[in-house]
Amino acid sequence: MSPLPTTVVVPTVGRPSLHRLLRVLSGATPQPAEILVVDDRPGHGSADGSADGSAPLDVPPGVRVLRSGGRGPAAARNVGWRASRTPWVSFLDDDVEPDAGWLADLGHDLGTVDDDVAGSQGRVRVPLPRHRRPTDDERGTAGLEHAAWITADMTYRRSALAAVDGFDERFHRAYREDADIALRIIARGGRIVRGGRRIVHPVRPSGFFSSVRSQAGNADDMLMRRLHGPGWRDRAQAGRGRKGRHAAITAAGGLAVALAAAGRRRAALAAALAWGASTAEFAATRIGPGPRTAAEVIRMVVTSVLIPPAATWHTARGWLRYRHLVPWSSDRRPAREVAGPGPVRATGMARASAGTRQL
Repeated sequence: MSPLPTTVVVPTVGRPSLHRLLRVLSGATPQPAEILVVDDRPGHGSADGSADGSAPLDVPPGVRVLRSGGRGPAAARNVGWRASRTPWVSFLDDDVEPDAGWLADLGHDLGTVDDDVAGSQGRVRVPLPRHRRPTDDERGTAGLEHAAWITADMTYRRSALAAVDGFDERFHRAYREDADIALRIIARGGRIVRGGRRIVHPVRPSGFFSSVRSQAGNADDMLMRRLHGPGWRDRAQAGRGRKGRHAAITAAGGLAVALAAAGRRRAALAAALAWGASTAEFAATRIGPGPRTAAEVIRMVVTSVLIPPAATWHTARGWLRYRHLVPWSSDRRPAREVAGPGPVRATGMARASAGTRQL
């Protein structure tokens, strides 16, 4: 049986789920032309990981391992697709679980697309508990079932990737880098369709402050706005979020502190009441759909206090960092950065040789 005309690229930081994924892929038929695992653990050691002290990845025979040096999933995917030689490149996250017939279904998806199709997206299922309401983290992950263009399971024509110079490596997290490249490919006339193949995306274990840490993605939203204009959310089918409300809550809290320090007690009290009411509304919005256990309620209350200033800080940080970017346009390569007084200079999109949810 001839191999599929695609290279499967799996960026990884060495999570145990990688082994399950590779066992499924290696034991299935038909096989892809090649399976490339891109080790994105920090360091620039040799291919077997010996130079920087990290243990080599345990992969099945025939799976090739490349290194990307801990520069994030966008850079890791660039390393992978640029090493491929097939007409298509299929990206999978290292924590997904493909159906048993995933490769056969992928072959059918690619064999039935029109010539103007630049990408084929798989279908994602997120298993949620049946005996209780989902937690905040579980609801966030469940949103992947309806997300557009996520690279948890996305196949692109290699020529489409080359035409836009690949993923923008300024997206260091697994967040917005998939929407960015999809918008650029679509702007050049490529069409992205949804195939019939399916994967399961389990909910990852998370910590108490995971929702606060995820607010770093607001800086990536500022990068998206600068690259694709103020209407990027509608084109990317992305939710509006609560950035405006978070800024207002943060301002009310800061004003209350400033007024109290100035001895203006009544005005400080009014500002503090506005902050408290807005924070309570935000917490209630997050608590309502959840299991409402004591642990979850405490986590929602604490993080609802911290999320607005975190979101506002990262939004401001992103605006400052990317304010000198030249917006991307379909008649040229991805956006470059112009010289200016800001902290970022003309780096462009780094070549290989050189994801989270907002509330």
